[in-house]
Amino acid sequence: MLSVLLITFPFFALVLCGYLAARRGVLPQPAIPGLNAFVLYFALPCMLYRFGASTPIGQLLDPAVAGVYGVCALIMVGGTVAFTRRAHIGWNDAAFGALVAAFPNTGFMGVPLLVALLGAQSAGPAIVTIVVDMVITSSLCIALSRLDGAGTHGVGVALKSAFKGMATNPMPWSIALGALASALQFQLPGPVDKTVAMLADAASPVALFTIGAVLARSQMNQHEQVPARDYVPVALAKLLVHPLLVWAVGTAAMALGVPLTPFALTVLVLLSALPSASNVSLLAEKFGANNGRVARIILVSTALAFVSFSAAVALLT
Repeated sequence: MLSVLLITFPFFALVLCGYLAARRGVLPQPAIPGLNAFVLYFALPCMLYRFGASTPIGQLLDPAVAGVYGVCALIMVGGTVAFTRRAHIGWNDAAFGALVAAFPNTGFMGVPLLVALLGAQSAGPAIVTIVVDMVITSSLCIALSRLDGAGTHGVGVALKSAFKGMATNPMPWSIALGALASALQFQLPGPVDKTVAMLADAASPVALFTIGAVLARSQMNQHEQVPARDYVPVALAKLLVHPLLVWAVGTAAMALGVPLTPFALTVLVLLSALPSASNVSLLAEKFGANNGRVARIILVSTALAFVSFSAAVALLT
């Protein structure tokens, strides 16, 4: 456990640094979108491209990984909506609560953390899960959020907006370009490769710092009280139920002959044990959901994940 904490501590410590910097005013709130833009449009795409280009194409197009993870995501979404939707939580809030329960922080935290823990071969399954979460899980939850008529647009307009957001998100494109480079054995010219490498190396520390700053900003800008019963169970489901579900479904799939390797299952379980993705807060705000509730789920899951994720790593590796 101590050896695991020696690896995971710096990642969560960087999140705490960003949180404290924003809370104390060392990092002004107007600067946070700039950090987020740097990570989203420059550093993270370069990191994903490099991992994609160096990963065998078969790992990036693994239907067993996508199938097992996708089934679990659908179960998490359905279960969370069923258990949380009540009189004061309509489809809109229930759907984004489900998204934050099923969508781990794979891009900003998971890929660099798992590569540090398990090696570069863990990047392939991780990249597959990013695509599943961005294309399937997010679109499903946005569609569900429109069922109670919240907001001014219907399901069709919401889905169109969701697909437009995915089309303008550089992460899927960087993954696709990396996969293409892997398939064609393409190498970037030397100076370009060094530039991409420098940006990729900046992705992990800046992304983790930015997660902390975003969480602090969300907490500082909350003006309404949210009962603990509306967000703590969802955070616990993200950290405990999600990885246990992935382990159970993956183990059953392997017993039925699905070509899922034990290593890939370990990666999927650890990804599912990550805290909730911080970008869900932005989506919740965009579609008029209770962002205070979503931000609290992300904050609680991130704080508790230092212990729960480290424990999961110690058990599985």
